[in-house]
Amino acid sequence: MNRNIYLRTVFILSLLLCTFALAAVCIGRLSANPLDVYRVITSKLGMGPAMDEVLEAMDTVLFKIRIPRALASMMVGAMLSLSGAVYQGIFRNPLVSPDILGVSSGASVGAAGAILLGLGMVERQSFAFLGGVFAVMLATTIPRLLRNYSNLVFVLSGIIVGGFLTSMLAIMKFVAEEQTELAAIVFWQMGSFADINMSEVVEISPAFLIGTILLIGLSWRINILSFGEVEAKTLGMNVRQIRGITIACATFLTASAVSICGTIGWIGLVIPHLARLLVGSDHTRMIPITIILGALFMLIIDTIARTLLTVEIPLSILTGAAGAPCFLWLLYRQKTNIS
Repeated sequence: MNRNIYLRTVFILSLLLCTFALAAVCIGRLSANPLDVYRVITSKLGMGPAMDEVLEAMDTVLFKIRIPRALASMMVGAMLSLSGAVYQGIFRNPLVSPDILGVSSGASVGAAGAILLGLGMVERQSFAFLGGVFAVMLATTIPRLLRNYSNLVFVLSGIIVGGFLTSMLAIMKFVAEEQTELAAIVFWQMGSFADINMSEVVEISPAFLIGTILLIGLSWRINILSFGEVEAKTLGMNVRQIRGITIACATFLTASAVSICGTIGWIGLVIPHLARLLVGSDHTRMIPITIILGALFMLIIDTIARTLLTVEIPLSILTGAAGAPCFLWLLYRQKTNIS
């Protein structure tokens, strides 16, 4: 793909993202047109006339519910998709997802522990984040104990830690009170932006910006890692250092995303494949496309989740319903390359 076509693709996807973001802000039980949104924002910034009662109600809906949800869904979608693309590149495995090192399992255990202790939403998010980071610390400790830093050992370590933490989560579900605690744990595992607010968006913004900038800067090194460890060492790269930095950034992004919305499946697996289909496997071009596609996909899914029915649909239900057929289609397109 030449540079002009690539830039045109970036522009079109960015325009689609902005269009759907505006639509997400306008669509809901209290609908609004773009002009009303513009009037509310300008009045809020002191650049327009005072709001009447209708616009005041819209102001509450926009700034306390819809805008935080739109921003959070785009950031979470971008973070999970970017993490998936990075993991797939450094582990040279297209079936790797962001929870390969047990991040989601650790976050689920942390959140479940906070629920069993009767803690609030802030503590639940903190426990989920710490649980995800702790899981990856365990998964990366095993290769050091074995003195084997191959990609296979990293993946197997993640499977071991994830399986152990899944058992811990099952024990927590078993002892949880059925009507309250168990229901809260199960709902959290299915993912939702229902309780998101602007302060939580601000809290994960540094993780999103720092992790994204670092991984974009390391994208050409991820290209080299995707050739294999021997080739990377031949080119003078410190494989352990670069792999450790990329894993740390991707883990930080995944844990931050999961901590505010729960576990969301498929997005980190499918979106990188769609990006490769559009622009190829060069990570310097594929990673920006992955970020935009992930944000767009998650924004659409969240908008459907809150508007399709009178009750909100958990996100993992919709991501699974959309992701599985999409992944099957991708496999069909690439069937000649599968051996």
